[in-house]
Amino acid sequence: MKTRSLFGRLWSGYLSRHKPRIAVAAVLMLTEGAALGLFSWMLQPMFDRVFVGGDVGALGWIGGVIFGLFLFRGVAVVVQRWLLTQVSQRSIADLQTDLLRHLMTLDAAWFERHPPGSVMERVVGDALAIQNVWKSFLLGGARDAVALASLMAVAISIDPLWTAVALVGVPVLILPMLVLQRYVRKKTRALRATAGERTVRLSEVLNGLDTVRLEGMEEYQAGRFRALADRIVRTETRVATGQALIPGMVDVVTGIGFVAVLATGGAAVASGDKTVGQFMAFFTAMAMAFQPLRKLGGLAGLWQQANASLERLFELLDARPSITSPALPKAPPAEAPDIVFEDVHLSYGETEVLRGASLTAPAGRTTALVGPSGAGKSTLFHLLTRRTVPDAGRVLVGDTDISEMGLAELRRSISVVAQDTLLFDETLRENLLLGRDPDESAVTAALEAAQVPEFLPRLPLGLDSPAGLRGGNLSGGQRQRIAIARALLKGAPILLLDEATSALDTRSEALVQDALDRLSVGRTTLVIAHRLSTVRDADRIVLMEAGRVAETGTHDELLARGGAYAALWRMQFREEAAAGQAASAGRG
Repeated sequence: MKTRSLFGRLWSGYLSRHKPRIAVAAVLMLTEGAALGLFSWMLQPMFDRVFVGGDVGALGWIGGVIFGLFLFRGVAVVVQRWLLTQVSQRSIADLQTDLLRHLMTLDAAWFERHPPGSVMERVVGDALAIQNVWKSFLLGGARDAVALASLMAVAISIDPLWTAVALVGVPVLILPMLVLQRYVRKKTRALRATAGERTVRLSEVLNGLDTVRLEGMEEYQAGRFRALADRIVRTETRVATGQALIPGMVDVVTGIGFVAVLATGGAAVASGDKTVGQFMAFFTAMAMAFQPLRKLGGLAGLWQQANASLERLFELLDARPSITSPALPKAPPAEAPDIVFEDVHLSYGETEVLRGASLTAPAGRTTALVGPSGAGKSTLFHLLTRRTVPDAGRVLVGDTDISEMGLAELRRSISVVAQDTLLFDETLRENLLLGRDPDESAVTAALEAAQVPEFLPRLPLGLDSPAGLRGGNLSGGQRQRIAIARALLKGAPILLLDEATSALDTRSEALVQDALDRLSVGRTTLVIAHRLSTVRDADRIVLMEAGRVAETGTHDELLARGGAYAALWRMQFREEAAAGQAASAGRG
C-alpha cells in the first residue's frame, strides 16, 4: 500500500475530524518556527549597531524583541502540546475502537488464521507505535519544517553564495536516506510481526499455566519466549541503528558546511565585504537550521516505522467477513419457531463433518442431540448461529432460511448457555445486563428463576461483586446460574444448551437443571449432552453418528427400539453404576 494512500486514509478517517485543533496548532507552529528566523535576523543589528557601532540605546528595543520572541515560543509550545496531544490520543482511540468493532464482524475462519495474541498486538502495539510516531510528527515535524524554511530565508537574504556553500554536502544525503528509509520500514514490519508472535506465546502460556506447571514445561516455554525476545532485541537494534544513521549523516554534512562557511565568510568579513553582524546572523541562522534539519532527518526513519504499522492496521480493517447479512434481511420469528436442518453437508478442509444431516426441532419443545464426540452436534449449533455456513443444504428457523436473515437479528433471537460460561471481569450486574436496561422487577424474576438468590447473600457486594477474570470469583454452578438469568433477561425464543451441567457436582447440577427447566418453558430448545441421563425427559432425542442422524425418538421409544441409543444407554448406565460403587467403597 502506498505511503500517500496510507496517510490519506489516516487523515480522512481519523485526523480530519480534529481540523479546528490542528488548524490552531498549525498557526502556532508556523509562527513559532518563523520566530527562530526572526531571532537570527535580530542578531545583525545587535552586533552591528550595539557591539560594533556602540549604539547602547538600541539594546532596549532589540532585547525586548528577542525576549518577546522567546516568551511567545514558550506559550506556543504549551498550547500546541495540549492541542496536538488531544488529537493524537483521540484519533488513536477512535482507530482502536474501529478495529475492535470491525474484528467482531469477522467470522471464525478468519480467527483460525490469525491467533488472538497476534490480533491484540496489532490493535494495541501497532496503534501505540503509530501514536508515538504521529505525536512526534504533530508536535515537531511541522514546526521544524517552518523553522528550517525561515532560517534558510534569513541565510539566503544575507548571502546566497554562503548558503550554497553551507549546503554543499546535502545532495550526498539523498540516496543513502532513501535506502535507509526502505531498510527501516522492512525491519519494522518484521519487528511488529515478531512482537505479535511474542504476544501469542505469552497468551498461550498464561492461559495454559496449569498444564505448563503439571508437565514441567517452565524452562521450555521460557526458552521459547526468550528466543522471540532475542529476535526482537536484534531487530529493534537494527531499526534504531538505521534511524540513527540518518541524523548522523546530517551531522557530518553540517560539519562540512560549517567549515566551508568559516573559510568563505571569514575571508569576506576580514576584507570588509561583509559586516560582523551579517556574519553572526548568517552563522546563527545556519547553526540553528541544521538542528531542525537533523530532527527532520530522524523523523524520516520514524515515518517508516509508522508506515509499517499503518499497513498492518489497514490490512486488518480491510479484512472482510465471509458470512454477512443479506441486503434486505427477513426478520426472525418473535415466537418459538420450528428449527429444521435439511440435508446439511459441511467439511472443514478435507474433513467431512456433516454428511446430509436432517432433523427438526419442534417449536416450544426440547430436542436433545446425543452421540459420540465428533458426530457433528456442536457443528449444528455453529450452523444455527451462522458462525459457519453449510456447503450444501439449508437451515430454517420457522419457514425462513437463516441465510436470508440479518446476523444481528438472528443472534438476538438465540440464547446460549454453554459448559464453559464466559463472564467478563466486571460486576455480576454488568455480566447479567450486558448493556440492557430492563425493569428491576424483570431482573428480580430472572434471578429467582435461575436460583441466583441461593448464593447471592454470600457475596460481599451482592450483584455488585466483581466476577473476576473469566468469572473466577464464582463456582461453576454459580457462573451457570448467572448465565441462565442472563438468558432469561434476553428473552430469546430459541435456547441452545451446550453441556450446561456436565462439569458440575451433584448438588450444583440439580440446582442448575431446575433453572434450565424453567428457562426452557415456551422456547424451542436444543440441548447437546454426553450424559444421556440429563436428557431422558427431552421431548425428542436425536442420536448422531459420523455427521448423520442415526436415530430419533423419545427416550422410551429409543430404548424399546434396541438400537444404537439403547446400547449407548446401557454402556453409560454400567459406567455410572461402577463409578457409584467405587465411590461407596472409598467412603467405606
